[in-house]
Amino acid sequence: MVLPSDITDVPGPRTLDRREGPYGEVVLRRRRGPDGDVHEIIANGCFLMDTSDGRSERLLIDAALDTLADRPDPPTGTTGAIATAGPSVLIGGLGVGFSLAHAAANPAWGRIAVVEREQAIIDWHVSGPLSSITADALADPRAEIIHTDLVSYVHNASDTYDALCLDIDNGPDWTVTEDNASLYSPAGLAACARRLAPGGVLAVWSARPSGDFEESLRNAGFNGVRTEEIRVARGVPDVVHLAVRPA
Repeated sequence: MVLPSDITDVPGPRTLDRREGPYGEVVLRRRRGPDGDVHEIIANGCFLMDTSDGRSERLLIDAALDTLADRPDPPTGTTGAIATAGPSVLIGGLGVGFSLAHAAANPAWGRIAVVEREQAIIDWHVSGPLSSITADALADPRAEIIHTDLVSYVHNASDTYDALCLDIDNGPDWTVTEDNASLYSPAGLAACARRLAPGGVLAVWSARPSGDFEESLRNAGFNGVRTEEIRVARGVPDVVHLAVRPA
C-alpha cells in the first residue's frame, strides 16, 4: 500500500492503492480539495463516495435512530444472544467510515456492526489513510467489522438488529455490482425484514429518489415508508429511504 506521505504534490487525483478482489477492482484515490485532502473510493470504475462532506452518511444513521425513538415501545437493544444498552445497528458498507464514526460518537447506540466485503477497504481503515476517520470508532467495544458480503449476510445470518443502515451502492437503481441488485428485490427486502427486530427500521441511502423503490418497500410489507432528502450543490438531492418492519 502507498501512503499519503509517499505521494508528492501533483495536480489531479492520485491512486494510493488499487486491488483486484473477488468482486472486481477497488481503488483508493487522493485529490486536493478546497479544505485539504479528499479521499475517494472507486469500485469497478464507479465512484462510490469520498471524504468531502459526509452529511448523507450521518443522516443515514440519525434518521434511523430518530425513527426508532418515535416508536411507542423503544427497543431493548437485543440482537441474537447479545444484549446491549441501546438499540443495535447493522451498517451495510464501511466506505469512508463516516456512518460508523457517527454511530460510535453517539452513546445512544448499543451494538454497532459493520458488514464490509472488501478487505482492501477494511485495511485502509485499520492501518491506512482512512484510519484518521474511524480509529476511535474501531476502538469502541460496541463496534465490530464483519468481513463478508452484505447480501449473503442478510440472507443467512441469525442475528437481528433494531436498525439496518445500508449504503453499498449509489442507490437501488444504480448498483456497484450486478449481484447487489438482489438486495432490493422482493426476496432481498424480505431478508432485510428478517434481520430486523419487530418495529425495526430499514434505512437505505441513494444518490437520487426512487418512487419505484418506495413502492417495493410497501409491497414487501414495510410500514411508514418515507424519503428524507439531503440537498447537494448541484443536481438532484441525495436521499435516505426509510421503512419500518411491523411490530
